[in-house]
Amino acid sequence: MRYLFIHQNFPGQYLHLVRHLAGRGEGEIVFLSEPNANHLPGVRKVAYRAPRAVSPETHEDVREFDAQARRAAAAAAAAQRLKALGFTPDIVIGHHGWGELLNIPDVFPDAPVLGYFEFFYQTSGADVGFDPEFPVAPELFARIRMKNAVNLLALAQGGQGQTPTAWQRSTYPAWARRQIAIVPEGVDVERSRTGATGGGGKWDAAALAPGGKLVTYVARDLEPYRGFHIMMRAIPRLLAARPDLEVAIVGADGVSYGAPPPRGTWRSTLLAELGSRIDPHRVHFLGRLDHESFLGLLRRSDAHVYLTYPFVASWSLREALAVGCALVASDTAPVREFVRHGRNGLLTPFHDPAALAGRVLELLEDAALAARLRAGARAFAARHLSLDGHLAAFSAMIERLAAR
Repeated sequence: MRYLFIHQNFPGQYLHLVRHLAGRGEGEIVFLSEPNANHLPGVRKVAYRAPRAVSPETHEDVREFDAQARRAAAAAAAAQRLKALGFTPDIVIGHHGWGELLNIPDVFPDAPVLGYFEFFYQTSGADVGFDPEFPVAPELFARIRMKNAVNLLALAQGGQGQTPTAWQRSTYPAWARRQIAIVPEGVDVERSRTGATGGGGKWDAAALAPGGKLVTYVARDLEPYRGFHIMMRAIPRLLAARPDLEVAIVGADGVSYGAPPPRGTWRSTLLAELGSRIDPHRVHFLGRLDHESFLGLLRRSDAHVYLTYPFVASWSLREALAVGCALVASDTAPVREFVRHGRNGLLTPFHDPAALAGRVLELLEDAALAARLRAGARAFAARHLSLDGHLAAFSAMIERLAAR
């Protein structure tokens, strides 16, 4: 079998799958990507040139699509060079969101395409308009709709798609869902559970006072989409209620989703709002951690907070369940697919910092409840998030499509 993977940031979502296929040694794996330093044994990485910046003269509503179209052309040109060298894939696997797959059927018309459909953007009913603190002006609705240009073109090409959750599939129009299969994403459950506790870097959870309690919060970037503002506003209540408590916050100061604040970063904005109610000796901003330090921090956590708008659920939620964290999570649609209230975590209204603080304190004060939820989290991960199950489902889909 000859595999062609395409993702602008090798290996993207395909780390475990590519590693699994390469480990079997049963085929040739080529991965098309923009240049980066990552590498995997048994995988031939081929770089395509990153597209040049979008012209400021391009209409604001279509700048994202302009970049996607440039990326599609660059990826197709690299694929054409591969073809000229004698490589023709039996299947193409990639992420539709970046545009790279759009022109690949022109290069390899006989190769089935299995594309990742991550999210279908809407002007109401999901992330847009969810948070009344940050209303979206109707003038921006056209730009939001344009985010679906690649989605719609990919669906019109008729290939098979996959997405990891039922909720993500539900964001797509009813007519499109028959093209999208659900393939749950898996984590290495055993590795998540075993290993050292701590956090590493400039602050280590092992340095907590004996008997001290640790509350953790993780996001790629500290921003409202992942409830950072809600978490920050809950912290003063936690610090006042538990003098033995410290908070570790993992995440960078960029913006992955939504808009930046008028000035500075969301962290500086919330710190300015809350002032002396955030004790810098008890609230630790750790930036981004390497994966092992991140897992070690979760293993030490006494209560872990995960919040999100109705948007794509983070990998950190899956890994918190695999670790067996005592979890407090937002009562939002993508989270409810993972967290059953009272069974493997506690759900809390997204917009209510006081309720969030109350849930966290409930966990810290009820050891039996925390132990039950930890066991429930580990059991859920073993049943629904195992890497073996993910790889088996993905491999079966690949084999079906290639056989056609």
